[in-house]
Amino acid sequence: MTLRIAVQMDPLESIKIAGDSSFALMLSAQARGHELFHYDVRTLAYDASSGAAGRLTCWGAPVTVQRVEGAHFTRGEYRLIDLVADIDVVLMRQDPPFDLGYITATHLLERLAGQTLVVNDPVSVRNAPEKVFVLDYARFMPPTFIARRIEDVRLFQQRNVEAGFGGDLVIKPLHGNGGKAVFRVPADGSNLGALIEMFENAWVEPFMVQPFLPDVAEGDKRIVLVDGEFAGAINRKPGAGEFRSNLAVGGSAEATGLTSAEEEICGALAPELKARGLVFVGIDVIGGKWLTEINVTSPTGIVAIDRFNGTDTGAKIWDAIEARHAAMAKGAV
Repeated sequence: MTLRIAVQMDPLESIKIAGDSSFALMLSAQARGHELFHYDVRTLAYDASSGAAGRLTCWGAPVTVQRVEGAHFTRGEYRLIDLVADIDVVLMRQDPPFDLGYITATHLLERLAGQTLVVNDPVSVRNAPEKVFVLDYARFMPPTFIARRIEDVRLFQQRNVEAGFGGDLVIKPLHGNGGKAVFRVPADGSNLGALIEMFENAWVEPFMVQPFLPDVAEGDKRIVLVDGEFAGAINRKPGAGEFRSNLAVGGSAEATGLTSAEEEICGALAPELKARGLVFVGIDVIGGKWLTEINVTSPTGIVAIDRFNGTDTGAKIWDAIEARHAAMAKGAV
């Protein structure tokens, strides 16, 4: 079965192919004989005058990829692409921020339901932002607080001290990504006021506050789930002078397995991820037991996972996508 795949992602010229998960997925799809197209989300256009179903198009081009630094893709002629008539699968892989532009794209892509498979499902992506969806699994999380008032944050800090977590906090944007704008607040709260002023000026939404977990020095584990099933994991360790372990901000990766607590977390998440059409998901766990995020917008990590474990996570993802497309074609999805 040959699929026509439109990849909605950032410019191919800007990606770092050594560790980019979207590029790895494109290579894997191409190896199976699928046709690849690339387009920028900003070129999506919906024509409501084209009948009851409307018509969703983009301005895209066919691409061929190869793992050659500096010459990693060739691109054909740009043209108007009908995302129903010309495409079988849309791979939604542009990086956040999860803003109104991102949300609007999910509303447009939702209109492809039953005609073109979108991965991850745009409705579920819209309804499950990383630091909000995870609240459904609070039993696995460290104490977590979402607010804007400094007085509320100080009370949360005090409760953490009383509960034995210590007074240091981590504060981060509710819809941030890649470890950006994640700050540590010392127990004396000396920089809390300034940080909250900065957050209030930069973002309209509340922010997330959690106790600083010293276990992060031993790593922040990225666990990849494919259609709800465990596919692999890496442990990301902070770089020198840094407490954030994201690879995008200088963290390093090492091979790892799952603890019994992490297996329990994966088992709890599996049915819901599968039901929501969240095929490629990356969850973050600290200290072998603290679930901090469920990444569904543009998860990463599969290149490092495969390098350390000798696996082929891209193949697992495409197996799941092909199965879902076949089921959709039969009317079973």
